[in-house]
Amino acid sequence: MSTSRRVAWTIWVVASLFYAYQYILRVMPNIFLDDIMQQFRISTTTFGQFSGIYYIGYSLMHLPIGILLDRYGARKVMSGSILLTVVGLSPLLFASHWIYPIIGRAFIGMGSSAAILGVFKIVRMTFSKARFSRMLSLSVTIGLMGAIYGGGPVSYMHQIFGYQTVVQLFAWGGIALACVTYWIIPPEPSDGNTPVISNIKEVLGNYRVLSCCFFAGMMVGPLEGFADVWGTPFLKQVYGFDGALAAGLSSMIFVGMCFGAPALSLIAEKVGSSLATIIGAGFAMAGSFFLMLFWQLTAGALSSSFVLIGICCAYQILAIYQASTYVREQVAGLATAVANMIIMLFGYAFHATIGSTIHAMGGSGNPQAVLYGVAIIPIGLFLGTAGFIILFAIDKSHKGAATLLDAQKTE
Repeated sequence: MSTSRRVAWTIWVVASLFYAYQYILRVMPNIFLDDIMQQFRISTTTFGQFSGIYYIGYSLMHLPIGILLDRYGARKVMSGSILLTVVGLSPLLFASHWIYPIIGRAFIGMGSSAAILGVFKIVRMTFSKARFSRMLSLSVTIGLMGAIYGGGPVSYMHQIFGYQTVVQLFAWGGIALACVTYWIIPPEPSDGNTPVISNIKEVLGNYRVLSCCFFAGMMVGPLEGFADVWGTPFLKQVYGFDGALAAGLSSMIFVGMCFGAPALSLIAEKVGSSLATIIGAGFAMAGSFFLMLFWQLTAGALSSSFVLIGICCAYQILAIYQASTYVREQVAGLATAVANMIIMLFGYAFHATIGSTIHAMGGSGNPQAVLYGVAIIPIGLFLGTAGFIILFAIDKSHKGAATLLDAQKTE
């Protein structure tokens, strides 16, 4: 392996470790629930607020982080963001009043938002465009593995060393990771002279960026709506499964997504089109949901179907990358931030719409109401997939026009 390739892989590994690190911090409160509640004498309701404020900080910082990455580079922004997560951990060690851990949890969310956006930036810096999707998908897989399997080692250390010692270990680990990140990632020329407003206008004024984000958001229901919340109630009410089996089956979507991230990227490379791969994934997810809604599938068939849906849910990676290709390299970080924000907003929209539909049809105790609520997901999938078909046709016409123009110039 050449020196340049070795450096590129080292930088990528460091960025991916930050992505996995923030995932572990995201799920850590679930392991320390009793300790935190006892230390600060809080109720489960307050603890829920503590856990949830992470996502507020995470969402609000996407746009600022995207701007900062484009203006000042990944080296400064990512190392600073890692240190911000360490600051967020410190109230669990030193604070006596509950407000400080809540603020700290918001800081962890704010710092964590730089992980996925930083990985986008790093992969674009260090690898060719042809390998972008593959390397990004491997980073996402590393992060998801940290979320799924990181809880076991953390729980074991918790039992052996105690809650605060584990928090200290992760705080020192974060400081070390920040130093390594600053040392490994090369500096980039600053783009500080470009007005922020003009960059935002460039991204938000690009109809292909917004269309890609909107259509990707329409397809987010299987992951953000079904796997997160409504999958277990659906399987309990409509299929009559017990709670443990229903929860286990729903989690297969996350397992599938671990494999889907590299699988879909490889397919996109072979096909030569991210949009065509997204369209295929959309049809596969929609078909799986219609089978589940209109036929009484067995638990084994549902498990296989959910793994397939999880694999196809990795379309988000391709969609975010596709959105970033519609703008200049200098604002690609901002484009990825906008794409991720819009997709997350659609996740909230699916939760709200499904919940409202179920309530209007008779409540979560009514199997028919839950069925109608979940039926919104395949409708969104078909609409989003149809939108990507239109976008695919527009892209082909753009490429055809560009090829014709090049041919005329060479004559």
